[in-house]
Amino acid sequence: MISRRNLLAGGAVTAVGALTQRATPAQAPTQAVARLEPFHGPHQAGVATAPQAHAVFVAFDLLPGTGKEGLTRLLPLLTDDAARLTQGRAALADTEPELAANPAGLTVTFGFGPGLFAAAGVKSPVAQLPAFETDKLKKQWTGGDLLVQICADDPLTVSHALRMIVKDTRSFAEVRWTQRGFRGGAPGGTQRNLMGQLDGTVNPTDLDRAVWIGDGPLRGGTTLVLRRIRMELETWDAADRTAREFTIGRRLDTGAPLTGRAEHDEPDYQRLNALGFPVIAEYAHIRRTHVADPAQRILRRPYNYDDGLSAEGKPDAGLLFASYQADVERQFVPIQRRMAEGDLLNQWVTTVGSAVFAVPAGCAPGGWIGDSLLA
Repeated sequence: MISRRNLLAGGAVTAVGALTQRATPAQAPTQAVARLEPFHGPHQAGVATAPQAHAVFVAFDLLPGTGKEGLTRLLPLLTDDAARLTQGRAALADTEPELAANPAGLTVTFGFGPGLFAAAGVKSPVAQLPAFETDKLKKQWTGGDLLVQICADDPLTVSHALRMIVKDTRSFAEVRWTQRGFRGGAPGGTQRNLMGQLDGTVNPTDLDRAVWIGDGPLRGGTTLVLRRIRMELETWDAADRTAREFTIGRRLDTGAPLTGRAEHDEPDYQRLNALGFPVIAEYAHIRRTHVADPAQRILRRPYNYDDGLSAEGKPDAGLLFASYQADVERQFVPIQRRMAEGDLLNQWVTTVGSAVFAVPAGCAPGGWIGDSLLA
């Protein structure tokens, strides 16, 4: 029997070789053991970080009586445990420290909802989204005072970190909802969603302009809009490939716009077909979501979800659409309004959950997330 310590230390070379020969694709994520994402810094990790394979988003409601004093006890505790776990060290009250040994690129990111600011007696820099005609929101997936986003390349790492975070909060808050997600597609590439589309092709490259807030109480932070989007996969399956690509405005195989050859080619919205109609339809998804100014674009960091089948055998599946931007009203809301007004994709998707959070700046060692806002 080869111990984990010997393997990590590089010992038992012959046996390691034998293990490698016997390894199956399902064992590949164990290679992520040594990958550490820094916790401390000017920005929180988990935003600009390359998206990991697995995620869980958990929202909390503060318990009655939890105010500023309670938050200034809770948040340092959460920060300390998150800092430990992301570096492969056990949380302070961890009864299974062995489960913390594989950080697998773990990031733990905190967001504050309007209710948290109200409890602290501080003006909220964020507000919930306006109503959109196409939304059918369910309370079980909407709102929240405190959000924790946990991402890693190993689902065991994600589950263990979630347990530690929930334990920390029990005297101050209760879980409102939990949403688990995963990403598909080639590592390092654009992920595929459950409709088969490459999802997240157009992202800003200048995060200082589009994502990070440059001044005010949230300087160094950002905002998060999390939307739970249910997909009607059975009716999508009934549409032929031409109809699907016409709806999106992109080819399903390569992700290229219908006017291009490669995924990242710029769409030509002026090009007409032989009949004189736009090649990319007026209500195609990519036209409705197009933002010309790179500084106004949102950072898409989506995850798929699959919660199994209904009693009728229909899938309960879709997308956890995580959007990061410096200004929700200026960047996210206009896109959502254009989609609600007329997006062909609305025939197959429905937003059933929605929440908005301020994501504070990162912190230095010895500090805690939100200290500049609440201390």
